[in-house]
Amino acid sequence: MTEEWLEEVDEHDRVIGRHPRSEIHRRGLRHRSVHIFLFDRAGQLFLQKRSMRKDVHPGYWDTSAAGHVDPGETYEVSAAREVTEELGIDPVPSLEFLFKVGASAATGWEFIQVYRAIHGGPFLLNSEEIDEGRWFDPDEVDRWHSAGGDGLTVTFRELWRRFRTLG
Repeated sequence: MTEEWLEEVDEHDRVIGRHPRSEIHRRGLRHRSVHIFLFDRAGQLFLQKRSMRKDVHPGYWDTSAAGHVDPGETYEVSAAREVTEELGIDPVPSLEFLFKVGASAATGWEFIQVYRAIHGGPFLLNSEEIDEGRWFDPDEVDRWHSAGGDGLTVTFRELWRRFRTLG
């Protein structure tokens, strides 16, 4: 399998080069990703448990869907692609842009755009990416987060904190 290539971006999120994913991560270069919070109509949040085969945070719980922005791709197109690739949803529900987070050590040097969508399933989980998924009450996630967030990815904890401040 060929290695994924990603765009390196500067501190203003402007593309300045392309490198293999492994080099981007090894050198701590700024790049782009998306995260999607998927809720059902009752307000439950779907979280995925990352595959144990993942090189970053294997076995940790994370946003409903997430991934790198491919070269030449917009954040919004990437978000729709990730929902289809990871959760098997097609057509993709309407994605609502929520906020953008700047690249930092806490985000793995990723600029992250975060989206929300409503979809109650069913899902066809990508077994290369996800070991399991389930619905959580947001209050349960709040308690988990407040108790230290053991088992949640660092990025999810930061995105959830910001999401909950939106009101």
